[in-house]
Amino acid sequence: MIFDWNACCAVREVRELQGEAPLTLAGDGLWVGVLSSGRCLLAAAGQNAGSGASGDILLGRGGFTLQPATPCHLLCLRMEGLAVEEFLRGLPRPRFADSAACPNAAEQLARLCSAPAESDAPDPALGAAPYALLCALAHADEEARRLSPLVAEAVETIRNNYMALYGVEDLADALGVSKCHLVRTFSAEMGVSPGKYLTRTRLEAAKLLLLEREYNLEMIASLCGFSGANYLCRVFRREEGLSPIAWRDAAAPHAPAKHLPPRNNEMYV
Repeated sequence: MIFDWNACCAVREVRELQGEAPLTLAGDGLWVGVLSSGRCLLAAAGQNAGSGASGDILLGRGGFTLQPATPCHLLCLRMEGLAVEEFLRGLPRPRFADSAACPNAAEQLARLCSAPAESDAPDPALGAAPYALLCALAHADEEARRLSPLVAEAVETIRNNYMALYGVEDLADALGVSKCHLVRTFSAEMGVSPGKYLTRTRLEAAKLLLLEREYNLEMIASLCGFSGANYLCRVFRREEGLSPIAWRDAAAPHAPAKHLPPRNNEMYV
């Protein structure tokens, strides 16, 4: 089975903002950028959509303008693909996100922006790197959701303890609430149950370990909180449509990602 990284998530364009001149970002797909210095205003459809300060991450579908409020430097790229469109469904408008929500994104974006420009035949050496960046950005939109204290604490607990939590009951006990209340509140605010949320993020961690190609499946299962390699394979195939080995073999020719996402644990309701 041949996995087409270019159809999943690929870099199409790189742009740079430097100084005080405005920059308009257009085109299909997702623009991702890092504001390395200065302060910048973001306007979409003629309305102010917020501002960013040094260190913030830019996220948005094309069709907005960046207007420096002070001399700025921002490096950004545009990605397209099936995984990108799925990501954009949870991003209603362009915005700046706190880089603390996706601490590895800036480094990965810098590596991608320094790669050779795309030609008519996409460079296979880029491979899984754009997808790894998308994984690093997976939680960048959550700050804007205005989560209740309970759900915000649940998300933080999941990320920090995905190797240790055993189930939704365990999470509910840690938060001091009933399982039913947690599931109802979490699902209403996040659009997904706690169990599904944890599964997705544990798989995100597993994928980045697979990209490293230095770990066997038992080790990956242990590091990501799965009960064993067989269970990891079952969940991976169910969610991704192919086995971890097939996914790893598809990514084999490409440069590995170097950082794990925030910790998460798999739970089922």
